[in-house]
Amino acid sequence: MRVRDLTSDNRSVTSSDDVLAAQLQYYRQRAAEYDVTSFGVRAGERIAVPIVADRLAISGDVLELACGTGMWTAELARYAASLTALDGAPEMLELARQRVSPGDVRFVAADVFGWAPASSYDIVFSAFFLSHVPPDRFGDFWSLVGKALRPGGRALMIDELAVRAGLEQVHDGLLATRTLSDGSQHQIIKVFYEADELAARLAELGWAATVTAIDHGWFLAEATRA
Repeated sequence: MRVRDLTSDNRSVTSSDDVLAAQLQYYRQRAAEYDVTSFGVRAGERIAVPIVADRLAISGDVLELACGTGMWTAELARYAASLTALDGAPEMLELARQRVSPGDVRFVAADVFGWAPASSYDIVFSAFFLSHVPPDRFGDFWSLVGKALRPGGRALMIDELAVRAGLEQVHDGLLATRTLSDGSQHQIIKVFYEADELAARLAELGWAATVTAIDHGWFLAEATRA
């Protein structure tokens, strides 16, 4: 699916900054209801989380980007030698901490788009965050992933295929409108990819990637430096 670049129509680069700031604020406000609204209405997807995590062959030192309330963090912690989980929303991190045993995970409060890794990892993982990366930040995001990975390390990304685009109110193939339980409406970045499109974009950036359709209209992207 082709999407509009926020900076391609004579608007300044701060356009994507503004949307990202609003997106982070949305997730801060949504934290308390996130689990119910994400998985409560689609129970099969909640059950799929540990099943999918078991297929990922997680081992070694792992970095999770945008960990949210820790739904995947708790599963990664079962397999990782060490796990660092990062999120820009303190409210999300507090809920994530309650999901794991003390000491199992190092939590970092930081915005992915303004953070630089101080260590390297065997695996960089993220679930349902790649679709929230603006097209003009796609290269920067993968540059960050590359800097965080050790030689031979793997990037693992789970997200939604384009077949699920009908579940969102998406404008210009880029901005989705979300409504919280208090009735407030928010716009966030939401980019849906076809598997072959995403693999091709990663190849252009120097990644060898396989993008595979898995359960529930999700995809698993596994990428290494080419």
